Amino acid sequence: MGGWYDRRATLRRLWHYNCSMADGAATPTGQGGSRPGRTSAYPEPVDRLITELASLPGIGRRSAERIAFHLLKADEPKAMALARAIADTKRAVKHCSICSNLTAADPCPICADPERDRSRVLVVEQPKDLIALEQTGMYKGLYHVLMGRLSPLDGIGPGELTIAELLRRLDNPAKNPGAVKIEEVILGLNPTLEGDGTALYLAEQIRARAVAVTRLARGLPSGAQLEYVSKAVLADAIEGRREMS
Repeated sequence: MGGWYDRRATLRRLWHYNCSMADGAATPTGQGGSRPGRTSAYPEPVDRLITELASLPGIGRRSAERIAFHLLKADEPKAMALARAIADTKRAVKHCSICSNLTAADPCPICADPERDRSRVLVVEQPKDLIALEQTGMYKGLYHVLMGRLSPLDGIGPGELTIAELLRRLDNPAKNPGAVKIEEVILGLNPTLEGDGTALYLAEQIRARAVAVTRLARGLPSGAQLEYVSKAVLADAIEGRREMS
């Protein structure tokens, strides 16, 4: 009986200790009381590395610890190669002065390519959207990256995006690669409330400049089953129906 009660008391103490640590306490309260601030069992550089890794999107504290220990176990050349890659990326990669795409050369390779259709511009929210579209190999025009979307609740207005740069490309062909006049703007924004609001705002501004405005088609994805498709997708599919070829 004594052993069982001792084990239960130990588990209870561990439980209270874990709760106190989760609340930010430095050490469990003992006869000397708790000390302010949080202490770490890791050396200061390791703790700082874990904290920085945990600040990355999609990485929690536990994942950050595993990555940190992986780097500690790795050979120094491999770990330093990662550090140099991060440093080189921050130093070398910038935004294209024309379309705002990520690039190591200004203008970016897409804007600099004379084989692209420079009279057509596809507007996207982020560089990753541009990459996804470019990987299809189906589009041969230029792009413009807004670096976000309008969101009044988050304080993101036209001034926080690259809308002014897009309108300058429309107003002044010299701002577009090859000094080519833009004849069509394709809106490739995400089909969300904010994306649609941004698209409506852009469409109004672009039509005022007598430039054609289109948007990417929406509807049923290949292989989808109607019973599992959302109402919004079905509505877009019905509205955007076309003649069978």
